[in-house]
Amino acid sequence: MGTPDTDQPHPARIYDYLLGGAFNFAADRAFAEQIIATMPGAPLAARINRDFLRRAVQAAVADGVDQFLDLGSGIPTVGNTHEVAPAARVVYVDHDAIAVAHSRDVLAGHPDATIVAADIRDADTVLTAARELIDFSRPVAVLAVAVLHFVPDAEATLAPYRAAIGPGSLIAISHATHDAEPGVEQARRMYESRGMPGFARTKAEVTALLDGLTLLPPGVVWTSRWRPEADDDIEPTASLAYAAVGRVP
Repeated sequence: MGTPDTDQPHPARIYDYLLGGAFNFAADRAFAEQIIATMPGAPLAARINRDFLRRAVQAAVADGVDQFLDLGSGIPTVGNTHEVAPAARVVYVDHDAIAVAHSRDVLAGHPDATIVAADIRDADTVLTAARELIDFSRPVAVLAVAVLHFVPDAEATLAPYRAAIGPGSLIAISHATHDAEPGVEQARRMYESRGMPGFARTKAEVTALLDGLTLLPPGVVWTSRWRPEADDDIEPTASLAYAAVGRVP
């Protein structure tokens, strides 16, 4: 992967900053503050997204799944997949050198969790490495949380992972949208101007990513509305994203 360019903001480190993390650099913080100035709800949306990850993992465990492939896992912070599902086997995937390095530190001493340094679009590399820990003849939960809006063809990116998993497996996604907040489109252009292309998609486009799967209730909804906690009164559109979990029939 080489030495990370800390003068160039990176989505994983920007997200870490929005979550209140410490593994980011001046360029990431400056860019994140520009995003917040355009879209003040960005930090809340990041936290909502992180909460969805936890609930999706919990739902998978309740569904009997004990293997996870976490695509675009980013900088380790509170509520990592292996912490939510401590009895599971977890393979994280990210291509940012900082995210990979800190993941290795966090996962030291965890024999059932590892990090693969790869671009999620390179499915052959990811799946070959993942098979060292994950048994794809058994159900697997593929997590694509807040990552597909950084790839131009999300359907093609997901396709090889869908092909690799069998009946009873799950795919959980969350995806940025401009359906309710025009600031998302401005933020997308800001990311693009710094070499980080983004692709906000509509609810119909997000739903199409899980075509052929059986959607777990409540289907494709604003991220905060996917099986919310009993006391969650967050305005649904504050999520700035849709979320869903589908099961391979």
